[in-house]
Amino acid sequence: MKNLILTISILGLSLTTISAQDIHQNEVPSVILNSFQKSFPKASDIDWEIKGNLYEVEFETGFLGDDHKVLYSRDGKLVRHEEEISKSNLPKTVLVSIKKSFPGYRTDDIKKITEGGKVIYKIELKNYSQEWKVIFDTQGRILQKIAD
Repeated sequence: MKNLILTISILGLSLTTISAQDIHQNEVPSVILNSFQKSFPKASDIDWEIKGNLYEVEFETGFLGDDHKVLYSRDGKLVRHEEEISKSNLPKTVLVSIKKSFPGYRTDDIKKITEGGKVIYKIELKNYSQEWKVIFDTQGRILQKIAD
């Protein structure tokens, strides 16, 4: 039984390593690195990974160190951009929807996600007894709501 558990644990760790691999910036193809540096010239605390056929970079920007996660295709095209934003940067439609659907909740961990020209907002909403992860579109419609 111990051998089975050990084998499963090793296999699980191996699969995790296969699915995402940390890489050094000098291992990133120049077309991707150039695209990244052009789009985010003030990025700091930069970490690169390969995830399948995509290159993922996590970094910070700004005085407060706002978090970003960007995925690039092998040809240097930005596929997805996830960025930490403040409540004041949410569209009014999303704020109205939060106030209507989640009265008394506070917002936390707000992310703006852009993919394929489409923008969504992933927000943690909390009150004294409940916590939700909710995804809104730009019109304030709830696309997904998961209890946390």
